[in-house]
Amino acid sequence: MKMMLIVLFDVRGIVHREFVSPGQTVNQEFYLEVLRRLGENVRRKRPELWRSGDWFHLHDNTPVHTAFSVARYLASLGWTVVSHPPYSQDLAPCDFFLFPTMKKALKGKRFANVEEVKTASQESLNNIKLQQFQRCCTQWGKRLDRCNASNGEYFEGD
Repeated sequence: MKMMLIVLFDVRGIVHREFVSPGQTVNQEFYLEVLRRLGENVRRKRPELWRSGDWFHLHDNTPVHTAFSVARYLASLGWTVVSHPPYSQDLAPCDFFLFPTMKKALKGKRFANVEEVKTASQESLNNIKLQQFQRCCTQWGKRLDRCNASNGEYFEGD
């Protein structure tokens, strides 16, 4: 059985995480609900950022993320959305940092059921240190600069 885990984080760590229920279609309606839950978590966990609006949202260019209803919702909240160049997985922090970090922690382990997978995944997220999130954000900035310097051409690694 496949499971999807949605994780949204910043330089200070995890802001929101949730497992997608088996059989749930991840469409724009579902993503809007995720964004509403994210907003609540930002308001609760990062109240100074929520009040000031001094933060931004990065997501890739999947159709769910770029749907008009999603763009309209984010604009209505005044959230700044960072443009993500197409075909640039090297700029997605989940792809170059978060999921590889989790995979390393979970590698070689066997699980008897979905609940064990969820528990181990949560533990691996909880074990990521603040410095790792900070380094990820620094790396992201450097990768973005490199992408801009190469006029959006593909590159690998740091």
